[in-house]
Amino acid sequence: MKQILHIIASPRGMNSDSTKLANNYLKSLSDIEVDTLNLWQEPLIEFDGDKAAAKGTFFGFGEMTNTLQTHWDKVVEVIDRFKGADEYVISVPMWNGSIPYKLKQYIDVITQPHFTYKFHPDTGYSGLLENKSARLFFTSGVYGLNTPPSWGEDYHSTYLKWWLNMIGITDIKEVRFQPSAVTANPKEEFSIALEKAKNLSK
Repeated sequence: MKQILHIIASPRGMNSDSTKLANNYLKSLSDIEVDTLNLWQEPLIEFDGDKAAAKGTFFGFGEMTNTLQTHWDKVVEVIDRFKGADEYVISVPMWNGSIPYKLKQYIDVITQPHFTYKFHPDTGYSGLLENKSARLFFTSGVYGLNTPPSWGEDYHSTYLKWWLNMIGITDIKEVRFQPSAVTANPKEEFSIALEKAKNLSK
C-alpha cells in the first residue's frame, strides 16, 4: 500500500482551492494510506539556537552534548514522519511570490544533513531520498505563467521543486490554478484544474 503524506500549506480549510485540487487527486487513487499534515493545525517545532547548534556538529562545529541530543531528537521525529511516505502531495498557495511561511518552517526543520541530503565540498548537495514522488498543487491570485513581472514572479513553484530535487525527489507532477482572482471564468478554469488533478495519476 502506498503511503502518502498530504502537506496542507493553506490556512483556508475547505475554502482552499489548492487543498480541493489535492483532495480531488487523492480521491482518484486506490490502495493508499494518507497521513494528512495540516501545517496550520499541528504545532511545528522551532528550529532554534539549540537545534542549529546540534546541526552544526554534523559539520564539525562543537560536540553533540546530551542537551543538544535531546533537542535534535525532536527534529528527527519530524523527519522520520516525512521520510515514511512514498509520495508527497503538497497543496500550496502563492504568498507574496513564494510559499507560506509555515511550509518554509517545516522545510527548514526536515532538511538536514545525513537525513534528507548530504554535502561534499567538491560536488555540492545530493539528495538521500530515493524512489519517492511528489504531486504539487499550486494556486495564486493574480500570478499566471507567462504574465509580465508586474503581475508577480514565481519563487513559489521554482523554490519548491528546487528543494525537492535537492533532497532527491525528481518524480514531480503539478497542477496549477493560476490566476484565480483575475481570470474571466474562474469556475470554468477551476473545473478544468480539478479534472487535471483527477487525471494526474494516469
